[in-house]
Amino acid sequence: MRYLLLTLALAALAGCMKPSDMAERTGYYMGDAGFLDHSQTRRTGNWRLQADSFIYIAQGHFVPPGHPYARPNVVAEEAFRGFVEYFPQVRRAKAPEGLDEAMQEARAAGADYLLYTRFARGEDNVGNWEEYEDTDNDVGRDRSVIQVMLIDTGNRFLLDSATIRSRGGFLTFYDARPEDLIGPPLEEYARSLLGVRATEEFQ
Repeated sequence: MRYLLLTLALAALAGCMKPSDMAERTGYYMGDAGFLDHSQTRRTGNWRLQADSFIYIAQGHFVPPGHPYARPNVVAEEAFRGFVEYFPQVRRAKAPEGLDEAMQEARAAGADYLLYTRFARGEDNVGNWEEYEDTDNDVGRDRSVIQVMLIDTGNRFLLDSATIRSRGGFLTFYDARPEDLIGPPLEEYARSLLGVRATEEFQ
């Protein structure tokens, strides 16, 4: 009787959800349980942008505590990769910039918005045998904290800000670094600015 009820429940669930939705939810729960990479984004607003918005992306000079050897411009680089698929008019600063400098560059380029980012914190734990021999860090999952601000270049009005906290998974921490965690949530943030879900892209 128990197996019959379980079979009926699974059939009902499959009838209510598309395979893409089931895969998305499974990945979320696997990440939440710690098996896969997982991130949580907290936004201060729900601002939406037009797809033809011109966005200039820059990263501050801040060196992340816990991971001082991260590439200086890695957040801007990953944000550009995530945003360019959804916003055709995107430009990235070649090196870290202060906020005023980034605003001047964005205005000179004719951008509508400045996406200003910061690598707030990183935790680079041991992920392979070489690192285990060379460092005293703990073996385990990496963590990262990214902060972003979306600013209107016309009036310097802060339209949105977000904090993205990510952690690696037990099944994915081998040979990984904190910067490996920031690309997917930044791409998800780009989608959220358009109001698009990942499962809607292939419908």
